[in-house]
Amino acid sequence: MTRQRLQKLIAAAGLCSRRHAEQWLLDGRVSVDGSPAQLGDQADPSSQIILVDGRRLAIAVQRRVLLLNKPIGVISSCHDPQGRTTVLELLPRSHRQGLHPVGRLDADSRGALLLTDAGALTLSLTHPRYDHAKTYRVWVRGRPKASVLERWRHGIDLDGRMTRPAVVKRLTDQGSSSLLEIVLQEGRNRQIRRVAQILGHPVLDLQRTAIAHVQLGDLGEGCWRELREGEWQRLLDGGASRSQPPRPCD
Repeated sequence: MTRQRLQKLIAAAGLCSRRHAEQWLLDGRVSVDGSPAQLGDQADPSSQIILVDGRRLAIAVQRRVLLLNKPIGVISSCHDPQGRTTVLELLPRSHRQGLHPVGRLDADSRGALLLTDAGALTLSLTHPRYDHAKTYRVWVRGRPKASVLERWRHGIDLDGRMTRPAVVKRLTDQGSSSLLEIVLQEGRNRQIRRVAQILGHPVLDLQRTAIAHVQLGDLGEGCWRELREGEWQRLLDGGASRSQPPRPCD
């Protein structure tokens, strides 16, 4: 690791905020290699002994979050007993260790999918209490009437429970099909496809284009990029740090 300011290292270890860490330095509660640390000092926790109130500072684990543009036919899983291609197989072997897909995207759907080794992020994106919106571009058969789209917006009974209100916009009509933009704040099994079928307009193509503020953009199909920490940290709003990490892929 490289040398970093002590207040940043203390905050990254989850002990307190940077501002509080600065006060701890001023109060003489921090030492490096046996010497009292000063505000503005830097250290390398991999080669130096940093103590806070006499206890060694734990090195914060650098979490990884990848955005993948999943193609149709690829399985959102660590392993597939049927031998189908999984999302991990789209990554170099050197990048797969510990990663798991966040949620699901059906085999016959494509688009944005996150992979991570951070359990807190997984909970934040999959637990209904966090309400992260997911955006889809969906081609459906036929040209839904305004009344049909309004039904979709207000909710449809699936398995005896109403779907939550959704944003449904008609983007364009082409021949005997229509392109819709749909924004959901829930992710029930094959929800868009099932609702579209009930309303009489089966899905022809389904692409997820965004997960909360993380946009797929011009990322090529089958390609991936690593998110900057500032991009994925915003997804943790809502207290996801209380989660337990799921079992990673081997």
